[in-house]
Amino acid sequence: MSAPIAATPPAPAAGITEPKERPKHRRTATGFGSREIKAVEASIPKPLRETWRKLAATEFKGKEEFQREVVRHVETTLARSMYNCDELGAYSGAALALRDRLVIAWNKTQQQHTFVDSKRVYYLSLEFLMGRTLDNAMLNVGVKQTARDGLDELGFRIEDVIDQEHDAALGNGGLGRLAACFLDSLATLNYPGWGYGLRYRYGIFKQEIIDGHQVEVPDYWLDFNPWEFPRHDIVVDIMFYGYVRKQIEEDGTTRSIWEGGEVVQAVAYDYPIPGFDTENTNNLRLWSSRPASGEFDFQKFNAGDYESAVREQQRAETISAVLYPNDNIDAGKELRLKQQYFWVSASLHDIIRRFKKTHRPWDQFPERVAIQLNDTHPALAIVELQRILIDIEHLSYDKAWGIVTRTFGYTNHTVLPEALEKWSVPLMQHLLPRHMQIIYDINLFFLQGVEKKFPGDRELLMKVSIIEESQPQSIRMAFLAIIGSHKVNGVAELHSDLIRTTIFKDFVTVFGTDKFINITNGVTPRRWLHQANPKLSDLISEKLGGDSFLKDLTLLDGLLEHLDDKQFRKDWMDIKYANKVRLAKYIKETTQIAVNPASLFDIQVKRIHEYKRQQMNIFGIIHRYLTLKAMKPEQRKKAVPRVSIFGGKAAPGYWMAKTIIRLITAVGDVVNCDKDIGDLLKVIFIEDYNVSKAEMIIPASDISEHISTAGTEASGTSNMKFVLNGGLIIGTVDGANVEIVEQIGDEQAFTFGHLAHSVPELRHQHHFAKPKPVLDKCLKAVFDAILKGTFGTPELFEPLINSITEGGDYYLVSDDFQSYIDAQSLVDELYVDKDSWAERSITAVAKMGFFSSDRTIVEYAEQIWNIEPVPVPRQK
Repeated sequence: MSAPIAATPPAPAAGITEPKERPKHRRTATGFGSREIKAVEASIPKPLRETWRKLAATEFKGKEEFQREVVRHVETTLARSMYNCDELGAYSGAALALRDRLVIAWNKTQQQHTFVDSKRVYYLSLEFLMGRTLDNAMLNVGVKQTARDGLDELGFRIEDVIDQEHDAALGNGGLGRLAACFLDSLATLNYPGWGYGLRYRYGIFKQEIIDGHQVEVPDYWLDFNPWEFPRHDIVVDIMFYGYVRKQIEEDGTTRSIWEGGEVVQAVAYDYPIPGFDTENTNNLRLWSSRPASGEFDFQKFNAGDYESAVREQQRAETISAVLYPNDNIDAGKELRLKQQYFWVSASLHDIIRRFKKTHRPWDQFPERVAIQLNDTHPALAIVELQRILIDIEHLSYDKAWGIVTRTFGYTNHTVLPEALEKWSVPLMQHLLPRHMQIIYDINLFFLQGVEKKFPGDRELLMKVSIIEESQPQSIRMAFLAIIGSHKVNGVAELHSDLIRTTIFKDFVTVFGTDKFINITNGVTPRRWLHQANPKLSDLISEKLGGDSFLKDLTLLDGLLEHLDDKQFRKDWMDIKYANKVRLAKYIKETTQIAVNPASLFDIQVKRIHEYKRQQMNIFGIIHRYLTLKAMKPEQRKKAVPRVSIFGGKAAPGYWMAKTIIRLITAVGDVVNCDKDIGDLLKVIFIEDYNVSKAEMIIPASDISEHISTAGTEASGTSNMKFVLNGGLIIGTVDGANVEIVEQIGDEQAFTFGHLAHSVPELRHQHHFAKPKPVLDKCLKAVFDAILKGTFGTPELFEPLINSITEGGDYYLVSDDFQSYIDAQSLVDELYVDKDSWAERSITAVAKMGFFSSDRTIVEYAEQIWNIEPVPVPRQK
């Protein structure tokens, strides 16, 4: 072993050239804390530091440097040449060139956050619906035109290159897309923030429509993913099952030791998140599962037991294979709980590892770390942090619990009691025995406090207990999240009011109102306007004198000054028409159905669920079809042509949602081939709806449907995206629709239906009123058409109809149907005047400034996380 290098090495003897030795300071791939890093730097000889910095990687500048990087990656990383570089090769080369640039910024960002020793926020979400990365990254770092010109000279259209990328299959619906918008805003606003999630091998599933039915197939999105960085040095052992034994310590205290279980390893993968017009690049860390004992058992293989040889690998890797495994079966429930613990445990150990580098006392943990729980999925993080603090770090129970409750914030995303996550006590005891003990302790101490504050109120104790006295007993994860967090927020004003007055009202009694706040959701204008609708973004930039609105969306109100400009209105509608032409072309290519872009495009794209009421939409379409069929040819000439477009996935085990998809496709099969109707009505279902398709669909909307039963949608963000792109909305007074209408004005929206406060009474009447409410006559005509076989085998759709006629109509389709039809008639009436429609569209966009995720993140930072921006100095 060579001797350590001195600070000033002695001069070598004449004529002798000594080999240069590496400095003997400790280097790790996981980095240093702020204290060590200066000492480490000082230990490196100055000539070595200067050489390293002279040769350090630099960001490409200009077209030629970008092209050089692309060609280098094609020829060396991909081992191709200009003779066999296709569009996928060009995408790979461009993505790797841009990734290198992001990594340089990522390193600087992490170093800056370490030097400043700032408080960080960690966003725990089971979904991150990121979409494609290349286009977004090019726009955020301001090199899209450079890349366009560079790729063009290499023989490729940038649009074709971008289309080669698979959407990252890390989410399903609004929950995941909100998380993605939040990461973009955290980076853009220079907040030190990381996301933590799971690296799903197959996502939720790829949706195919075969004979009108949804069929789930694996989504092989990880075939080539240039954006992720495997961190094989960052591995966390995660244990399941086992038992808990008690051990008496020397000081007489009792310590619980969890042991004897199955160990699975979590391996980190990093995904850089660039901010817009800033040097800041944050991180999304995803965890992948692998067996702790190795991937292959040679002894079993050599004995001929080939399946058992890889069984441990398959068992471990299943944990991070699929988003939302089917939990209609017990094995699916256990796997889903495994996923949740695996992810939060790995994330917490990583967060704590980083905190320990600061050498701060545990009391300061909440001052350096904020953890946000995106819904109840990560609620076990509360229990896991308490376990680490008392079992591993040996803090007292009360001190540990004080740290826990000051660290976590909880975002609730539902007002439906049945949607609040619960786990059976026997399952928790079996899978996580120590955590079940801690949950009992948390519940006991909490209920003791409630009893002290409200003596004798046993009904209140039962209502707020984490443990629900069902058969078997179950754990109410939302209650655990509330009790373990210092702030609980809803995601729209109506939603926040409802959780305070309905599902969580008893906790308001216990904790008071200050713990429960509202932070209305938002969307990032970078992706949902600048990237999704570049022509509209350019037109807005032209009118506002620059693109500053992309970082301050309230500047959009300057568009109102141009409302009387006829050329501006024409340009606006020309862009809308061009977007509709693009979507019509895609529909023709994928469904072989021709739609007229001059028609009104009516769009509902979101997760398929009864509460979102896609069934009411398709019932309304059937009503429109029957009405058109009953018209004389002269009357039909006055009708407004309409294309009704659906998209979205039904959960694999959600049979009723799949039935809704089947009805939509069945109606389309009939309507789209009816020569009497022609272009007056088309019904389209776009399969495998995802972020990239949303970027094409949303800019093409004339109206979009957000028609959930009042009081069931927490917020919604697709409504914000549609309006931001100049599409008006038809919707109930629910979720963020309420605030959108308040901002943009009643004339820019078409609202209908009963209000949230009326819903409980209407549901009661459906079950107990005598006589029962009469079914709406228009809806009855729709049901009659379905049941007589107009759209295929009636038996397929009887359950959907029976849920309304016999099953209590929980989502109030019959109560709101006539109001819905009336609102659609008003849409037809107003759409005829295109100039007036243009004014409404422009006005709506101009007043959307409130709904930026930047505003949302600032409110989180100020009201929950208590963090400050940490800008990364720009390169000179």
